[in-house]
Amino acid sequence: MTMPRTLPATGRNAVFLGVVLMLVGDLAFSLNDAMGKWLLVSFSVGQVLLIRSLGAFLVLGPMLLRGGTGDLMRPARPKLQLLRVALATGDTGLFYAAVIYLPLADVLTFYMAGPIYVAAFAHVFMGEKVGWRRWTAIFLGFVGVVIALRPSSASLTLPSLFGLLGSLCFAGTILLARVLRGTSDTTLVTWQTMGAMATGAVMSLGAWQTPNLFDLGALLLLGVVSCGAHLLITRSLKLAPASTLAPLQYTLLLWGIVFGIVFFGDVPDAMILTGSAIIVVAGLFIFHRQAVTETPPLPQGGARGDVV
Repeated sequence: MTMPRTLPATGRNAVFLGVVLMLVGDLAFSLNDAMGKWLLVSFSVGQVLLIRSLGAFLVLGPMLLRGGTGDLMRPARPKLQLLRVALATGDTGLFYAAVIYLPLADVLTFYMAGPIYVAAFAHVFMGEKVGWRRWTAIFLGFVGVVIALRPSSASLTLPSLFGLLGSLCFAGTILLARVLRGTSDTTLVTWQTMGAMATGAVMSLGAWQTPNLFDLGALLLLGVVSCGAHLLITRSLKLAPASTLAPLQYTLLLWGIVFGIVFFGDVPDAMILTGSAIIVVAGLFIFHRQAVTETPPLPQGGARGDVV
């Protein structure tokens, strides 16, 4: 009879710490989202992208000075790196464009479907085998997205489409992070931050509102918080298996509902709750099947953890 394998105490402690770091990182990203929605009342999407990116360099700058810029200036597979920068910028910009008009929980519902899209894209673009069980879960995930979108002539809005397109960009960013896994995390984050900064600078032309010191501090803090959250989640993935941590990304949706109610008075309706429940169940089943079939798990950024 084979005895069940157990982790040594040090291994269990590492996994526990990884879980804690993932939960704290997801909370930080949720705070980042709520802060972004609040700031977008006064500033354009472009201006938020620009100053937020400058704030991120308060964290990235010391890392680059310590580690050098050799890999940054000579990234592997530059065309794919450029595509990833474009998708990551689209992901962040479209998220902010959507939350100007929609509750946090609504927009996060679309983004929670990102790993479901990745499972489908990995089969189509990378030739990965996906069994009928996961295809069923993918289909149910799409059903959940359709329910959340409420696609009627009266209810399908441009902000909803922003959220949907942003979630597709997010899925593409995750997929390319998997392809570019040999590139250091600092390089990936730095390039996508520079892409967001350049895009924000262009979008800010003609739409600039000079912030006071408090607002400037809040905009810079937005970048510091998101970059710090990314680093927490990256560290968590080095301590605990991705299959253990991946389901925790759905706490983002919970925090989105809580912060939406507390800070903005947005209570999600039945359609959003139903769609999000279907998406979460489908996503959890996909993670489960990946673990069962021993497929290497997709790199998880804690939902939107790959976006700074």
